Amino acid sequence: MTSRKNYFFQLLGPLLAVLIWLFADLDPNNHQVSLMAGVAVWMCTWWFSEAVGLAVTALVPVFILPVLGIADCKSVSQQYSDSIIFLFIGGFMLAFAIEKWDFHKRIALKILSLVGRNPATMLLGVMLSTYLISNWISNTATTMMLFGAVFALIHETKQYIVEHKQKFSAALLLGLAFSATIGGMATPVGTPPNMYFFKAYKEAFPGDAELNFMKWSQIGFPISLAFLLLTFLVLYFYFLRKKVKLEITPHYFTEAYHKLGRFSYEEKWVFTLFVSCILLWLTRADIDFGTYVFKGWNHLFVMPTYIDDAFVALLAAFVLFLVPSKKNRGEALLIWEDAKKLRYDIILMFGSGFALAYGFEKSGLSNWLATSLIILKGVSPLLIILGICLIVTLISEFASNIASIQLALPIMLALQKDLDLPPLLLMMPATFAASLGFMLPVATAANTIVFGTKEIEIRDMMRVGLVLDILGILVITCLCYLYLS
Repeated sequence: MTSRKNYFFQLLGPLLAVLIWLFADLDPNNHQVSLMAGVAVWMCTWWFSEAVGLAVTALVPVFILPVLGIADCKSVSQQYSDSIIFLFIGGFMLAFAIEKWDFHKRIALKILSLVGRNPATMLLGVMLSTYLISNWISNTATTMMLFGAVFALIHETKQYIVEHKQKFSAALLLGLAFSATIGGMATPVGTPPNMYFFKAYKEAFPGDAELNFMKWSQIGFPISLAFLLLTFLVLYFYFLRKKVKLEITPHYFTEAYHKLGRFSYEEKWVFTLFVSCILLWLTRADIDFGTYVFKGWNHLFVMPTYIDDAFVALLAAFVLFLVPSKKNRGEALLIWEDAKKLRYDIILMFGSGFALAYGFEKSGLSNWLATSLIILKGVSPLLIILGICLIVTLISEFASNIASIQLALPIMLALQKDLDLPPLLLMMPATFAASLGFMLPVATAANTIVFGTKEIEIRDMMRVGLVLDILGILVITCLCYLYLS
């Protein structure tokens, strides 16, 4: 039966694409819009059904976009080597070293001794700490930063869970990824779309001093905190409630932590590199507090923009391969044999997200989705905000969040002039909505990172993600309307 089901979905994906190519004319002036829509539906069908391996689906853009005339093979292939992918690789090298020298146990047991033995408090602890860090740095860097600790926490706890072990793992990993994304909504520096919005707004309205760090945070924190609470409740009720139980004594984790003893030489090195990564990620770029601008260390270089978060992760990985180990004489802290554990199928899937986004842009599908907002002319402002959030969220499931907002903001500016509405009433909801995108592993780098653990079923991610997308749209719509209208 499983084989028949797989064969059915293997045929259904390309069949739906062909039907869209033949019978859907989304843009009479540009047939590539329909062609790209068909590719997206094909890939979503295969991802959702898992009819073929995730890496196989990830390769679809490489051969289908050139065949359809949307983009050349070289350009599509280059999307699979984006710098964020090297952030992913470098971050996982650091995670391998943390695991190899058992530093993950020390981190996990310390966290568990603080949050207790209740799965709900563990989830809340992970989400709150991730949220607070992500207020200031990107969701990708935050996820990479905390991934080792959260995965260690899962590894250390699963042995005491009676049943539904994977549900516990999925809850904590999705809690990590989702709260990293949600945390970025709170401040102007939390995520690239927010920074791009500030730049675009100041260019469009140079004499308007209304928008500043505090103005954004006054609405950003309520929206992100309300959404964080709803996300916690959704994850708790879907994965943990009446399903996951820990059979363990009250002081077990505290006692287990003390039994670890003193830090080993290797642990000290791994800890130093781990903390250094965190500090370098936090201080790499400028942070604009409105009245004061903190200058990042990237200004030490000739071209500051050439240095990104991937540079930090790869530098840490490079050092791990150079520092000698005392325990394993003649070897470094990390050897290439350790690096072979890297999930190359997930790297391919990650790259396919960038390839899809590139296809959306090249074909004009992203622009078609954004310009469809023009139909909202003459509608109630509340419904206009709702429509904006729906379209931008849909785009962000396939395109990067920065690409989503780059497409949406020019449309918002045009709409604002036609509708004579306050510009912030249209532009801020669109910017918040660009950070949504919880259904697909390729929607954000944070999603891809946690999905790469094989602890999350794609059906679970899509079901929970759909609920969160809807809730996020409603929260952003209601609070932006109340605060900005």
